[in-house]
Amino acid sequence: MLQNIVARYQDGSVLKGTSTDFFPNRDQFHLHLESGDQQVVLIKDLKAVFFVLSFDGDPDDRGREDVERTGLGRKIRVDFKDGETMHGYTSGYSPDRNAFFVFPADPASNNERVFVITAATSQVVFV
Repeated sequence: MLQNIVARYQDGSVLKGTSTDFFPNRDQFHLHLESGDQQVVLIKDLKAVFFVLSFDGDPDDRGREDVERTGLGRKIRVDFKDGETMHGYTSGYSPDRNAFFVFPADPASNNERVFVITAATSQVVFV
C-alpha cells in the first residue's frame, strides 16, 4: 500500500515521499522522493516517521490537544529532544521498545499516525 511519508531526522533534516515497504519491525525502508529518486531511510537516524494525508500540511500547526478520542489507546504526551511536543494516543508505548505509534489527539490533523523513535524522545508520559 502506497503511503505518504515525512521522515524527520534527529539532525533536523526532512525527507518527503512515498513508500510501499515501511514495516515497524524493520530497520530501514525505501522512500520514493518527489524528484523520482529513491532513498534508503535508516530508522535509527530518525526522530519520527509521519504518515500524512498531504505534503502541504502546516509544520507549525500543533493541533488541538483537548479532543477526547476512543479506541486509539491511552492518551500520551511525547517530548522530543529537539524541544517539540506531541499529544496523542498510543497502545504500543513501552520505554524498552525502540519505537511506537502515536495517533494524533486532533482528528483534523494532517498526520494519520506517527512512528516515534524512542531514542529521539526526552520524556514520554501518559496524561
